[in-house]
Amino acid sequence: MTLPRTVSDVLAEHVTFEVECFDRMYLNCYVPGLQYAHGLVGYVHRQLGLPIASTAPLAKISKAFDAAVHQFADDQDIPWVNFTKGQRKDDVAHEYLADFEAAGRTEGVLFIGRAQEKTNLFRTEKRHRADGVPYPWIVKTTGVINQFYFYCVDEDFGPFFLKFASYFPYNAKLCLNGHHWAQRQAAKAGLGFEAMDNAFAAVADPVALQAICDQLGPEQIEGLLRKWLAILPHPFSPADRAAGYRYDISVLQAEFSLTQMLDQPVAGRIFFEQVIRDNLDLGRPDEVSLIFNKRIQGGRKQPTPGRFRTRIITEGVTPSLHVDYKHTRIKQYHKEGRALRTETTINDTYDFDIGRRLTNLPALREVGFTANRRLLSVQRLDHDPISGSTALTSVTEAIITDTGARVPGLRLDQQRSHALLQALLTFRLQPAGFTNANLKALVTELRGLPPGALTAGQMTYDLRRLRVHGLIERLPHTHRYLVTDTGLRTAMFLTRVHDQLIPTGLAHLADPHDHGPLHTAYTRYQHEVDILTDHSGLAA
Repeated sequence: MTLPRTVSDVLAEHVTFEVECFDRMYLNCYVPGLQYAHGLVGYVHRQLGLPIASTAPLAKISKAFDAAVHQFADDQDIPWVNFTKGQRKDDVAHEYLADFEAAGRTEGVLFIGRAQEKTNLFRTEKRHRADGVPYPWIVKTTGVINQFYFYCVDEDFGPFFLKFASYFPYNAKLCLNGHHWAQRQAAKAGLGFEAMDNAFAAVADPVALQAICDQLGPEQIEGLLRKWLAILPHPFSPADRAAGYRYDISVLQAEFSLTQMLDQPVAGRIFFEQVIRDNLDLGRPDEVSLIFNKRIQGGRKQPTPGRFRTRIITEGVTPSLHVDYKHTRIKQYHKEGRALRTETTINDTYDFDIGRRLTNLPALREVGFTANRRLLSVQRLDHDPISGSTALTSVTEAIITDTGARVPGLRLDQQRSHALLQALLTFRLQPAGFTNANLKALVTELRGLPPGALTAGQMTYDLRRLRVHGLIERLPHTHRYLVTDTGLRTAMFLTRVHDQLIPTGLAHLADPHDHGPLHTAYTRYQHEVDILTDHSGLAA
């Protein structure tokens, strides 16, 4: 078996199978009508029948909920854990889960935990009218209150937890793992596999496994919440729920993972050696725009907010690569020395102009899984740049068509050609293609020209050049174009040479005080040429 030498070698020849799956999901469970002060006032008036808007009557409901949780633990003989500051809740859960599985149980509550945490809540403060008469006023604030953690095991989802705030409006958090759901569905379907924590180490039919992973969506997740709301103590009465005070779900954090099992551990080590050496610039805005299909606005006027950076983090001897975009992060690491794991974690759906409600999960899925693939594509391109004079001349020299027409090439010393190549990197990310008007608008901006400086006829001319040279292709029966694989590779390599290699090299050579390797080598070379010239002159 040959050893891989590049990222492309690892991905093309040493991946035995791969699986895309939701990983950890952290969801917010809330009653929509009770997230603002007016909604709470309406609840006090309509549900409690009280004329005065105050949070004081809600204290009785909170005490009743607290008592119900303790009574539930006593009746079901469920262990109770008071979490201490700094204690890892997952470690406690793993201990209880081991005993739970050893007893042969498949569903139930592992334990109930209580922790003091800061959260949003409502308070009543005393205000005074102009005549000095006091009146209560409800305001939204924060406070440290009890949080009840229900660590459970579901027959379909496996381990998960549901956390309730002990104070009105009793917002909750649901945490689950998509891989655990997929493992249980695969077992029910009789599909042979070897589990590896939150992944699959081996599987009899990767295609069937991927089909199972693709089935997880909002319907299954909402079913999990409704099922356990009916089992666990509920802070709202049946009358409240009948009146419409029911929990809804939104996405706080979602992880989308691509796990690629490798045929040998050395393949993973070689992959990260190459990635760490050549991909430290992945956090640059232009690279991030390729990965996340988002335009990054620079400059002082309305720049894209957020940090764009790449970090290499080493835990023990295992490095991991982190690429940040706003509140979103891609993490890539060598999982248990057996697999290449690429994870996109979305912490704010609005980074991609997508709403937070669970119904938007399919759209988030598209963003997360596509970002994983694009990262790998960028890394593969970094190690397979276009080389050779044939590839270069196919872009820069004119082409004579079958009809005898001459189509000029793209001169790399022209700003016009460079702007077209830069535009291809952006348009590659548009699955529906781009139009003459799209190209005109972007190239005008890239060249720093005023609006209207370029005409549709000039763009038609450039579109023809790009198409004849194989950099774009026209969608049948439309006036839209797609960037080809050759176009992406060409644009990626040549824009990097133009933007990074040439300016940096010329800067070193032009600075007489520069003592770097390039300027030193040039000086030495020039000195030898001068000596040779002198000797030739003396000989003459």
